[in-house]
Amino acid sequence: MLVVFKCYKLENECKNLMSSNTVKLSLGDGMCAIARESKSNSLTPSKSKDLAITNLLGQFPQQIIEKYLKKFHINKELNDFVLRDYVKQFYVHLAQDLRTHSDAHYELSLRLVSNQKETNHIFYYILGFEILQMIFQMSWLQHERLYGLQKNQDSFINNYIKPIQNTHRINGIIVPRHENIFFAKRNYFVKKPCIKEKKLTELVMATFTTDTVKHLGFLMIRHLNFLVFDYAYIFNEEPETLFCCNF
Repeated sequence: MLVVFKCYKLENECKNLMSSNTVKLSLGDGMCAIARESKSNSLTPSKSKDLAITNLLGQFPQQIIEKYLKKFHINKELNDFVLRDYVKQFYVHLAQDLRTHSDAHYELSLRLVSNQKETNHIFYYILGFEILQMIFQMSWLQHERLYGLQKNQDSFINNYIKPIQNTHRINGIIVPRHENIFFAKRNYFVKKPCIKEKKLTELVMATFTTDTVKHLGFLMIRHLNFLVFDYAYIFNEEPETLFCCNF
């Protein structure tokens, strides 16, 4: 009987407490805390990405990359806005290569925080991408002049010039007609591509894999004369004798 009485008394006390304002307030506070925690958890991936990008920007050798770009007469300011766009583009490009969704590569952004090798991949990618955009906007005559300066012409043609000119053809940017007729050839050979910025980015991403872009940037940084470049010669407005391209 004593045990039953104590249980009954405890039950009544619990009911009284549950009906009090104090308990109602505590429950309300608890629900708010849960909501805040839930909201905090939902923002964690975004905050982590921002942290990764912030760390990346802090390590970015901005002046070094801009110095390389100026060598090729590419005057582009790599501010925080541009760099953040490039980080996002890198993951989209990588996902495109792997035929997956870019969000699946969220963990890579976290690796950037502590992995210097992964950070360097972004740097190489930016440099390589800017150079490929420059070549994409050259005429085929300028392509010929550019690859003529390289030490390993066959490799340069196969890795960069051929893919770009093939994309030009497929997308109707430059359409060769009557290639064996000299004057017909001259018309398309000296034509400069007119490509809007967004379309240019899409074409480079569709033509080259992230590995190819990164490798180009890597080679340019590790070997100062990997890409021989003479701006005055390549972009000379007076076309010389046109040679037949055998590639």
